[in-house]
Amino acid sequence: MTTSKLNPKVDWFFDKPTQWQEEYAKLRVIALDCGLTEDLKWGCPCYTSGGKNIVLIHGFKEYCAYLFFKGALMKDEHGILIQQTPNVQVPRQIRFTKTKEITKLEPTLRTYIKEAIDLEKAGVKAILKKASEYEVPEEFQNRLDENPALKKAFYALTPGRQRGYLFHFSQPKLAKTREARVEKYMEQIMMGKGIDD
Repeated sequence: MTTSKLNPKVDWFFDKPTQWQEEYAKLRVIALDCGLTEDLKWGCPCYTSGGKNIVLIHGFKEYCAYLFFKGALMKDEHGILIQQTPNVQVPRQIRFTKTKEITKLEPTLRTYIKEAIDLEKAGVKAILKKASEYEVPEEFQNRLDENPALKKAFYALTPGRQRGYLFHFSQPKLAKTREARVEKYMEQIMMGKGIDD
C-alpha cells in the first residue's frame, strides 16, 4: 500500500482503540490496493472510484464489515453478501469477526471490489422500492386516520423522507415502542422535516 493514498482525515478511525482495530487496518489495505480513494463519510472510512461510493468499513458489537453500496446488484458468486435488515434495499455487507477471515477471503474481496467498480463505471442503477410500497405500521396509520393535517403533511414529504419514517416506525417489535416513535416525530412531520433534519 502506498502511503500517498492514505487520507489523514480518516486516520482517527483506524487509530482509535476498538476490538476491530486489526481487522479495520486489513480492510483498509485491501481497499486502497484496489485503487480506491479514501474518504470519510457518515463517520466511517468510505472508498470511492470516480467520485462514486464503492465500499465502506464499519463495525458493530458482534462484527465488522465491508458495506458494498450496490451489493444487491452484484453477482455474489460466493454467497457472502448479507442484507443488514429487511428494509435495506441495495447495500450489502460482508461480515468479519477475525483478521484471518479477511486474509482467507482477500482474493474474493478484491474481485468483489472490482465488480463494484465496474458496476459504477457501467452506470448500473438500482430500482428502489417506492414509499407507497412500504407497509404503514398500524400505530402510524391510526394517527394519520385521526389527524388529517398530519396525513397531508406526511404525504407532502419527499418519497425519501416518507421511506425514512416508515422504516423507522416499523423497526421496533413492540407496539408501544412503535407508538412512542410515531409520537416523537409527529411535530417534525408537521414541519415538513425528514427524520434526520
